[in-house]
Amino acid sequence: MYKTLVLLLSLNFALLADSKKPNILFAFADDWGRHASVYAETDGPGTVNDVFKTTNFDLIAKSGVLFNNAYVNAPSCTPCRSSILSGQHFWRTGRGAILQGAVWDESIPTWPLLLEKNGYHIGYTWKVWSPGSPKDAPFGGSKNAYSSAGVSFNGFSQTATKLISKGMNVEEAKEELLKQVRENFISMLSKRKEGQPFAYWFGPTNVHRKWIKGSGMNLWGISADSLKGKLPPFLPDVHTVREDFSDYLGEVKGFDLALGVLIEELKKVGMYDNTIIAISGDHGPAGFPYGKCNLYDFGTRVSLALSGPGIIGNRVVNDFVNLPDLASTFLESGNVEVPNVMTSKSLWPILKSNKKGIVDESRDHVLTGRERHVARARRGQLPYPQRAIRTDKYLYIMNFKPDRYPLGDHYNLDTDKEANVNQLTNNTFITIPDEDAGPTKAWIVKNRKDPKYKKYFSRAYGKRPLEELYDLKKDPYQMNNVAREFGYERVRIELNKKLFSLLTETNDPRLLNDGSFFETPPMSGPVGGVKIKK
Repeated sequence: MYKTLVLLLSLNFALLADSKKPNILFAFADDWGRHASVYAETDGPGTVNDVFKTTNFDLIAKSGVLFNNAYVNAPSCTPCRSSILSGQHFWRTGRGAILQGAVWDESIPTWPLLLEKNGYHIGYTWKVWSPGSPKDAPFGGSKNAYSSAGVSFNGFSQTATKLISKGMNVEEAKEELLKQVRENFISMLSKRKEGQPFAYWFGPTNVHRKWIKGSGMNLWGISADSLKGKLPPFLPDVHTVREDFSDYLGEVKGFDLALGVLIEELKKVGMYDNTIIAISGDHGPAGFPYGKCNLYDFGTRVSLALSGPGIIGNRVVNDFVNLPDLASTFLESGNVEVPNVMTSKSLWPILKSNKKGIVDESRDHVLTGRERHVARARRGQLPYPQRAIRTDKYLYIMNFKPDRYPLGDHYNLDTDKEANVNQLTNNTFITIPDEDAGPTKAWIVKNRKDPKYKKYFSRAYGKRPLEELYDLKKDPYQMNNVAREFGYERVRIELNKKLFSLLTETNDPRLLNDGSFFETPPMSGPVGGVKIKK
């Protein structure tokens, strides 16, 4: 009888301990860079963040911690997500380090499955880890999916425009789409055991192209003209590009509305105060030069805010953070031991601090990189291998194969088979396949011979030298490579040495045998019958 009583008391104490564990809500948008209205306050006037409002992201940022220097490890969907789920640099995740042809190694520990093993109810809606096989394997696969209420939110502008054409007004159409967000989330919550903490991944893809042209204005009131003079200098300041960017910002607002629904539901069920909310995106916007698939800030620097129990809020932090750091942060939140194999560094010392600006002086850099994105981007289905180190003052990039085109071969350009504007706008693979199709890409390609605009084409799509170095105090948009300029030799050598030392320390296969791991099948070469265009 006594032993039974002791056992019951032990179980009760264990349940009480678990009940105090915080819930975790991770909202992770596809192709969303560092674009939110709260960043207009940190950056000052004159940027694209001036022209729109992200009310709900700003709410979390101001009640919690806004990270000013958050970076993805890889600006490509699957490898970025591999790094976040595993808490390791993407180059340590085997075939998870590429996009097309990715296969998950289930021996790699991931934070969602470790939390589940330690008593958490886990669930996700829409995109977690893809493209890749098995789909969403690092999150336990489809058994943990909650999307029965629908998926058309992911085509936000397309679906909303269709609903409006059938008689709904704009606000009614938005509410119709938000029902899916609400009902999928409620469905996940309903499967919890009483008192059980949850870890939920909300992964909409609406910010990923394609969008309805003009939807930024028609659905959200973001005028293309409001962006005049505010675009970064690597984008042509012309109406086509401004409208394309306003459409992108409109999709960000759609994601922000969804955040509001999740927050509202948490408050309704009394879970908001015990939920850690983390919000970010997997890399910069697609279909714009310097964005997705680029190691410039526009491609790797992303929005990041965290709030919740134990987090001291109302702070902007300038420490450098790689998104894989979220893995060890989430595990520590759930009182789960972080595996030794994880190279990430928990954010909790920052989150519990009351300091603003620089909190941890050792966080003075981040590492980024990429290998293969689209298989058919180059003849031979080869990667474009890059690694970079970003500090407060400099960005140093190593392009291991400068003889290759960074965003893919220029298929059929300057031939009688050259794509027209419609094809360039809608078919990513027709030429320069590592850059998503869209109006901006089409405009730059079609105006590449105009003396006034040809610089945009060559800068975005031309071959790049072995080394790039940018002095960020003089050149915040990374426009002028000073790697071979007088006065920068010492800096270049120091950053090269530091980068290669860190890559060696983290066992990057790119440094072995001329990168043969990434240069040979299955990391390169044909994928599922994909044939290269000649």
